[in-house]
Amino acid sequence: MVEPANPDLSIGKQCKLLSISRSSFYYRPKGETALNLMLMRKIDEQFLEAPFFGVRQMTWHLRNEGHLENEKRIRRLMRLMGLMPIYQKPNTSKAAKEHKTYPYLLRGLRVDRPNQVWASDITYLPMRRGFLYLVAIMDWHTRKVLAWRISNTLEAEFCAEALNEAIARFGPPEIMNTDQGSQFTSFAWTERLRRSGVRISLDGKGRFLDNIFVERLWRSLKYECVYLHAWETGSEAKAGVAKWIEFYNRRRPHSALGGKPPAVVYWLRKDETQPDQQEQRVAQITPETVQGSGSSSNCLSRDCATGRQSM
Repeated sequence: MVEPANPDLSIGKQCKLLSISRSSFYYRPKGETALNLMLMRKIDEQFLEAPFFGVRQMTWHLRNEGHLENEKRIRRLMRLMGLMPIYQKPNTSKAAKEHKTYPYLLRGLRVDRPNQVWASDITYLPMRRGFLYLVAIMDWHTRKVLAWRISNTLEAEFCAEALNEAIARFGPPEIMNTDQGSQFTSFAWTERLRRSGVRISLDGKGRFLDNIFVERLWRSLKYECVYLHAWETGSEAKAGVAKWIEFYNRRRPHSALGGKPPAVVYWLRKDETQPDQQEQRVAQITPETVQGSGSSSNCLSRDCATGRQSM
């Protein structure tokens, strides 16, 4: 909004007109220190193994590994990463009081076909000099990842972008199930679902296991891809995630699907349940393109990876 090169208005006058302080225009976030980034990776690895660890237990765990940090620092880092023990719900799932709530629709429901129920969740991605957030939309029955996006913030826009792509490519589901995070109760998210005739289902308190399929996806992604690399930029992270998700969907055997990859089962079952829809049958034998899929929200520069917005 502020134009430094404006010949008619100085930066000070522009800031005054916009009711912002001049110092805020010049401020640039410093990002996290190397020590904090190292601790965040340690926390993320342990949280995958013990998602019931709270701040105190995580602090003790890190101290046992030789990292003598206090609870205040660990609490701040876990909040920044969106991690809280399963019985308290993750901070990435913090509800917004002004947003409408929806009932839980999966109790007693038999999910036996593609596009009957979709699920979505957000996770933290560590990098060499920063971190990003990843959202994915998964078909509940076949475990296929339908769309994903990377962002350097937890705003709702990147989640809505992934949802728009999934519906455009695969048609709307009957039910969309998520936790009660503000991203999934935002107007952009819920309005897109309502316009597509999708019923909205939100996990209730104590129902963390309802998102277990996406949580298992995160575990596989991090152990098989993320932790094996040290990405420098958001572009590198995007390319790495895209490659792994293509592998996961098309070639990685899935134990819950009799050893078949999720995409193969998705199209086979969809043809069985919707035999009149033949236009996507070619996807059974042709790998899906990842060009344009899973693009990131905001910028993908090194500045974004460290939590700074590029101008």
